[in-house]
Amino acid sequence: MNVQESFDKFIKDSKRVLKVSRKPDLPEYKELAKVVSIGVLIVGAIGFVIVLAGSLIGL
Repeated sequence: MNVQESFDKFIKDSKRVLKVSRKPDLPEYKELAKVVSIGVLIVGAIGFVIVLAGSLIGL
């Protein structure tokens, strides 16, 4: 498969994804925002604990 065929396949697949996708409604958006917020808080807390542990042991 050459570069042109790969590019054409990518464009075709991208068009299909855009055709199938839809805008989320308000309840779905709120649920997604909650999940993302919880994920950001968890990752932030893990990072904070790592930096705190590093500063306490002198790294």
